[in-house]
Amino acid sequence: AELLIREGGYPCVTARNLADKINLKRQIVHYYFHSMDDLFIAMIRRGADKARPRLEAALASEEPLRTLWEINSDPAQATLTLELSALASRRPAVRAEVKRFAEEFRDLQTRVLVKHLEKRGISAEVQPIVATVLLTSLSQVLTLESAIDIDRGHPETLAFVDDCLRAFAQGRMSPMPRPPPKK
Repeated sequence: AELLIREGGYPCVTARNLADKINLKRQIVHYYFHSMDDLFIAMIRRGADKARPRLEAALASEEPLRTLWEINSDPAQATLTLELSALASRRPAVRAEVKRFAEEFRDLQTRVLVKHLEKRGISAEVQPIVATVLLTSLSQVLTLESAIDIDRGHPETLAFVDDCLRAFAQGRMSPMPRPPPKK
């Protein structure tokens, strides 16, 4: 099902297409998954089970933000996330599962960031949850744009992100531009 989504988007995932892809009869798909929503939910849960260890490994990393950036920059995962989000906007059962996983994923990423800040005695300039949303969103957007050959501003943005991640790892002030002090 994931391969079908990556090849042609979520509308390509039908019992017939899935059965044809794995050389089985369509009835087998319906035997294991009573509805297509059940299939998508199983796929989401499988993806969550695969992602959890990667996120937990980020907790132990010397550069957890860079590790999170790399996880969120995975082109295959970004495409899958986009397609499942589009599907979730139309199917309440899938929406609930996507939401549950997305919130769990975001909470775990935020815990990684908070733990790193505490370990290094760094005072957060931005709320950790905000930094997590920005990091995740930016990495996925750049990845999705790259997949369709949009790259204007990418080298500069990637260089800036790299500077920020390096500064963070070293416990330095971020290279974020700061507004002038108020008079």
